[in-house]
Amino acid sequence: MGTKKQASKNGKLKIRGGKEIAKDIKDTEPQNKFIVENPIKRQIKINQFPWTEKQKEFFRIALDYNTKIVFVGGPAGTSKTLLATYCGLQLLNMKSISDILYLRSAVESSDRSLGFLPGNADEKLRFYNLPLIDKLDELLAETKAEKLEDEHRVSMFPVNFARGMNWKGKCIILDEAQNSTEKEILTVLTRMGEGSRCFVLADPMQTDIRHEDKQGGFEKMQSIFSDEESMKMGIYRFSFSEDDIMRSELVKFLIRKTNKHSL
Repeated sequence: MGTKKQASKNGKLKIRGGKEIAKDIKDTEPQNKFIVENPIKRQIKINQFPWTEKQKEFFRIALDYNTKIVFVGGPAGTSKTLLATYCGLQLLNMKSISDILYLRSAVESSDRSLGFLPGNADEKLRFYNLPLIDKLDELLAETKAEKLEDEHRVSMFPVNFARGMNWKGKCIILDEAQNSTEKEILTVLTRMGEGSRCFVLADPMQTDIRHEDKQGGFEKMQSIFSDEESMKMGIYRFSFSEDDIMRSELVKFLIRKTNKHSL
């Protein structure tokens, strides 16, 4: 299969649409690198944004060949889903993966249940997938999100459907992981086969798990895998703070204000 890497004269990896970001990503691919069975044939044009230094630091970790899992924490508005989706598209262009999987726990972010949702299974689940569709629409310069779905380059489903799967050469985005239990997060991570990497995204402030016998498992899981041994296995944690909020100055104000009052 066509898996040639593009390397510059100084041995750094080139990524289409992100030269400034890619210049610091070292080309550390081993000779026996994983071969993606079904890489994309045409490069995806990706919109670029005025990335902050903190975001570029995240890219350097997320796109490194040796990275397998990144636990990403931070408040609302720090572009966690956007950054992970951007990395997934870049990994497609690098022919490092064959497709992107987007997962969320089927937990509603409301104090009251929406109740019965109309439509078939795909139409019901699409409500949970709107964040990824939104980010794809923002990032894709020419290609439509629907085209990537039709070509099976992007798939979306609840965490509940992950059990029993074996993912090779895939980018997994587990979004809103503050609503996933430790067992659910582990279920997703233990689906990972050769050539896959996973971004576990969470805002611990916004957990919607209200059962006394259940708690969001993100903070404990990222704590377990925050040691030197985990880093050697390609497992990292990355944290954004209030200072990294990009959505708007209003959101930054709201987060800081509510944090002061411990809401």
